[in-house]
Amino acid sequence: MMKGRNESYEGYLILLGFSHGPHLEVVLFVLILMFYLTTLIGNLFIIVLSCLDARLHTPMYFFLSNLSFLDLCYTTSSIPQLLVNLWGPEKTISYAGCMTQLYFALALGTTECVLLVVMSYDRYAAVCRPLHYTVIMNPRFCHLLAVASWVSGFTNSALHSSFTFWVPLCGHRQVDHFFCEVPTLLRLSCVDTHANELTLLATSSIFVLIPLILILSSYGAIARAVLRMQSSTGLQRVFGTCGSHLMVVSLFFIPIMCIYLQPTSGSSQDHGKFIALFYTVVTPSLNPLIYTLRNKDVRGAVRRLVGW
Repeated sequence: MMKGRNESYEGYLILLGFSHGPHLEVVLFVLILMFYLTTLIGNLFIIVLSCLDARLHTPMYFFLSNLSFLDLCYTTSSIPQLLVNLWGPEKTISYAGCMTQLYFALALGTTECVLLVVMSYDRYAAVCRPLHYTVIMNPRFCHLLAVASWVSGFTNSALHSSFTFWVPLCGHRQVDHFFCEVPTLLRLSCVDTHANELTLLATSSIFVLIPLILILSSYGAIARAVLRMQSSTGLQRVFGTCGSHLMVVSLFFIPIMCIYLQPTSGSSQDHGKFIALFYTVVTPSLNPLIYTLRNKDVRGAVRRLVGW
């Protein structure tokens, strides 16, 4: 086992990605590059705008800035490598590079799950406890929630990365994916990986199912509070903000559950690659559009920034 692990560590892996369709690679390169640039520009725009406009110095935009920075890091952990592989014949990655990519992709993905729960709690406090909102979501508590989100994500990733690191690949170098992901690497092993799969399923349930239940519970309480409102303006504002957040939650959690909450051996690899492409490329590029297009605060901040 030790020998197999060391041989993998000293060598390299081949990310097969979408190499079975050379013409598809050209189309995907153009589309993914467009989505990646959109992600960079859109999320940087939100971060800069939230910093420059004093009226956006609120808990909601503090967490939204964290989400934007998170999406920037998340896409950058895998997409540049994918673009290089799609463009040229070389599709190799060092084993150390693969494990680094796995660690950061998993850490940032887990952090986003927790951060979306925090954002839903912020909306719950704003709608259901408006008189106590500034006391509940004080700056110290907001920073504490943000730090807890990041720490929990990186701690969970350290657990899985260390377990995966010790799984021998036994000379197998071809990874049938476009980036290094735990379920894909477990398929390469020549030893029993049931313990790894059970650990992955257990922690995925904790960091995917429990956050999703908490988010839906928050919005259930918000929905009941909204139905008691008399002001149509207030209703529109709540639905606009909360609707955007629920859309982001759906775009992120549904693909994640399709990958991590099913047996590793029972999923189609081609199907999994396109699902992973959705939550690593498409979702981060849509988040800035979802949060800004119908947001009056952001439109007002843009007008103030350009001097209209």
